[in-house]
Amino acid sequence: MTGDSTCAASTSANATLVRPTLGSAAPRSSRDPAVTSRIMSRVRSRDTQPELTLRRAVHAKGGRFRLQARDVTGRPDLVVRARKVAVFVDGDLWHGNPEEWRRRGHDNLAAMFPTRTEWWVNKIERKVARDEEVNRQLAAQGWRVLRVWASDVLRDPDQAAERVLALLRAQP
Repeated sequence: MTGDSTCAASTSANATLVRPTLGSAAPRSSRDPAVTSRIMSRVRSRDTQPELTLRRAVHAKGGRFRLQARDVTGRPDLVVRARKVAVFVDGDLWHGNPEEWRRRGHDNLAAMFPTRTEWWVNKIERKVARDEEVNRQLAAQGWRVLRVWASDVLRDPDQAAERVLALLRAQP
């Protein structure tokens, strides 16, 4: 997923400046970096609300699993070793769900970040590429991988749980 690579040109009397832009211009944030740091420090990497919701729904339907197995590539959120099933609950923003920026009223990922746009877009694109590489590695090891968006889990936990259980029931 890449941002639009359009060029914005401005002409002065002496020179022409051509600068790539990553989507529509957005106002710069005036938030104190300490506030941003405090906000980001509270972003959880495990036991998030979508993850807990999915775990409860799968368990209520009879599914049994292990959590974040350190010895499994990518450290999946739910692991069923006997069936070689790995389930990841991916945060919509951090894992690049296009529906997330549309839901927030933006045309592209870059428009979500008014400051350090290129850095944030690269960060999320690297994470998406890393997710794809983890999927390939797990598949090569014989694992079946399911990735569900956090928003899908929160919108309909039972449907997300059924997707997990269907994968568990399916023959490898």
